[in-house]
Amino acid sequence: KILMAKQCMLQREAKRQKLVKKYSKKREEILAGLKTSKSLTEIFEGQKKLQRLPVNSSAIRLTNRCWKTGRGRGFYRDFGLSRHVLREMAHECLLPGVFKASW
Repeated sequence: KILMAKQCMLQREAKRQKLVKKYSKKREEILAGLKTSKSLTEIFEGQKKLQRLPVNSSAIRLTNRCWKTGRGRGFYRDFGLSRHVLREMAHECLLPGVFKASW
């Protein structure tokens, strides 16, 4: 039996994705300015601008989630599935080329 993730967690993740998309250009411009800045005061000003952006607008805050259950842990990037779902689908032969290892 596979349980779904809480709906509030999925909504929170969707909100983060929206914020990342909204502020990505602004964040890139600020970071480009930081890389080209020469003086210490320019660096401090750039850092202040970055700190004014919402915390969840950073792409680092995004979590990979299973497309079937929404589980955030035990995620396999190759399949986009969590380990539980991957195992069940492999046993049911729903993933071509994936089979149980035996040695």
